[in-house]
Amino acid sequence: MESSFLGVPGVDAWVFGGLTAFAFVTAFIMSTIGTAGGLILLAAMAIFFAPAVLIPVHTVVMLGSSSSLAAMRWRYVMRGTLLPFALGAALGALAGAQIFVTLSSVVLQGILGASILVLAWMPSFTRFGPERGRFAVLGFVMTFLGIFISATGTLLAPFVAGATEDRRYMPPTLSFLMSIVHVAKLAAFGALGIGVGAYLPLIGAMIAVSMIGNYVGSRTLDRVPERIFRIVFRIVVTALGIRLLWVTAVEAGLV
Repeated sequence: MESSFLGVPGVDAWVFGGLTAFAFVTAFIMSTIGTAGGLILLAAMAIFFAPAVLIPVHTVVMLGSSSSLAAMRWRYVMRGTLLPFALGAALGALAGAQIFVTLSSVVLQGILGASILVLAWMPSFTRFGPERGRFAVLGFVMTFLGIFISATGTLLAPFVAGATEDRRYMPPTLSFLMSIVHVAKLAAFGALGIGVGAYLPLIGAMIAVSMIGNYVGSRTLDRVPERIFRIVFRIVVTALGIRLLWVTAVEAGLV
């Protein structure tokens, strides 16, 4: 008989508690170093959920986590990026929904991993063109890719880091932009008839503890020197980029 804790399909009490605790940890990571939290949480949830459930549920959890961090640190959000990014995100969701079942996630993961490495070590690429036009393009690309692979914040992070020299602006701005991506994705999933109602108890618990993780992480960020933040950020982003390339090679049968 399939496990069901609080009515969540395929989830027993241990999995429920473990994923909830992990949501706290990944929120702390995201609010402290500005990236990685969503991708790490996605990897953990992928152990228990099939892709058709994983991506919508992960999207809702990350919307709750990202929006709470953006609200907590609103004064550090770079507001000029929001409108152009939102316009691009709307177009990206529309385009992604049209081919949701036809594009290979393996190919997208490979592109994402390679792009992350280039952007981490050649930061001049993250400052192409005027800022408004740049973030409109980013909104389209991040939302389009997010329809298929969910966690695109790691790719967006170097662009946000390149737009400011103050570490305090990076996590909340990235969180707000990713909230826009998540809303656009959920609208696309809704149009496709994909729902997450059965998973609401788990989603609610994970969002609640992620808010606590965001608060603790934000207080930690205020105490981290700028130089240390930049070094740790680059190391983490590089590791995640290499991981994505490795996963792509394994899934493609190259190793």
